[in-house]
Amino acid sequence: MLRISLLGMAHVHANGYAQHVVNHKEAEIVCIWDDDSARGKAAAEQFGAPWTADLEEATGSADVEAVVVNAPTSQHPEVYKAALKHGKHLFTEKALTVTTADSDEIVRLVHDSGVKFMISLPSRTRPEILFMKQVIDKGWLGKITLMRARIAHSAALDKWFSGGSAWFADERLAGGGALFDLGCHTTDVMRWLMGAPKSVIAKVQNLSGAYPIDDNSAAVIEFESGALGILDTAWVHRAGPNPYELYGTDGYLGYGAAPGSGLVLTSTQLKVEGMSVTINPTDLPQPLSSPMDQWISAILHGTEMTITVEDGRNLTEMLELIYTAAREGREVTP
Repeated sequence: MLRISLLGMAHVHANGYAQHVVNHKEAEIVCIWDDDSARGKAAAEQFGAPWTADLEEATGSADVEAVVVNAPTSQHPEVYKAALKHGKHLFTEKALTVTTADSDEIVRLVHDSGVKFMISLPSRTRPEILFMKQVIDKGWLGKITLMRARIAHSAALDKWFSGGSAWFADERLAGGGALFDLGCHTTDVMRWLMGAPKSVIAKVQNLSGAYPIDDNSAAVIEFESGALGILDTAWVHRAGPNPYELYGTDGYLGYGAAPGSGLVLTSTQLKVEGMSVTINPTDLPQPLSSPMDQWISAILHGTEMTITVEDGRNLTEMLELIYTAAREGREVTP
């Protein structure tokens, strides 16, 4: 059994990860740390593991082999370093860190430590996203010219955050608002599919006034390939699709471009009796194991993981570029 310490229960997904460990046949929770005693004690009672306010105890104990981090994002560097100092395998909720400089340090420390590291970016495991990567790699769209991705919900309109989740609306603790939280998913996928960014322009705003943090944004990224990316993220979304779209010199691939719609592929390279066709692909790649299952298997059985600490670093860089461009009102480069 992999003996796991939970480091922080602040994130909205913390209980889900804890339950995942409880349900896993090869893992168990042996300790819970949280600097909020009420939150930590509640989790200890819920999951039947001792709580401690001492981070050194939670990371340095010989009974602990690995840690799952769900502390506020601003605490990530401190918490990671405590775990890495003792050689503990590390799973973390996104984002990796608030700044790219901190991410670069964590990348170095992870490699120096030799631990198994995983950041939770579950979109990477979905069949539809894997198919998009496959289409790009096969060149079915020709040269990619533009990618568009939207992710949005009604968190600000309906005032989701209060009590234990209020920190999501505190820029000092969270790093940012809708873009930094929800936007991690689409930003990561775009960076993975499109490669390294060359420059960014953006608008990041507080539209609703519900919280003192961004709830609506749009960014345009120029990639080193020459392609453009359009990212829009919101907590002020009442209805409508959250699409991924790829445009290329030989076709189009969309996912979720209309409410309830699936994949749509058009390519001049796919022909029936000499005519280009539009299809709804159904024979998709198999979903990958969840990030946490990949991580546990890698530790116990030496299997490969599909998400790296560098992916976490690249995500933070993209987010920082967008916020900097919006704040300074100019085009920024890495």
